[in-house]
Amino acid sequence: MHLRPLAHVLSAALTVACTLVGGQAYAASTGPADQSQAARVVTYDASASAEFRAAVDRGAAIWNASVDGVELRPAAAGQRANIRILADNGWPRALTTSLGNGTVYIGRQAVDQGYDTIRISSHELGHILGLPDRKPGPCTSLMSGSSAGVSCTNPYPNAAEKAAVESGFGALSASLAEVARDVVTVD
Repeated sequence: MHLRPLAHVLSAALTVACTLVGGQAYAASTGPADQSQAARVVTYDASASAEFRAAVDRGAAIWNASVDGVELRPAAAGQRANIRILADNGWPRALTTSLGNGTVYIGRQAVDQGYDTIRISSHELGHILGLPDRKPGPCTSLMSGSSAGVSCTNPYPNAAEKAAVESGFGALSASLAEVARDVVTVD
């Protein structure tokens, strides 16, 4: 979904319509400084993700290519990250402290059982972006997680999952960010 160009067109049309009916119109900025159209940047620290670092970066890139409302970026050195990503020997899970914030554990237990590391990374990041598990579910649903089986390697969110993330990071994201606090999702 690429909503920013559509929003710019609608803003321009509204400005023209208000002018034509005699109302006062204010030109909306369509440049990069327009905060209402800019993606919310969420940083992640994958320095403790061990052998899963490339899979984490790929999972973030998949989300960046899939949605406009949020952009996942690696945290700069010394910067406090919104998301900490850790490797451990347990099952993959996410601890969400608020929308776009939390800790992801890329558990080796699932990897040892044959689950795909990129799918795991993308799925767990989906939890931090506000998505719940959808189990049981088909492989076409990223949030079906492990219920899709070890043969499923699809790391891409479906249309409904993309729309839910876009909605969560839309105009109401400030109020929604406080809703999900300290939620642990074990997959």
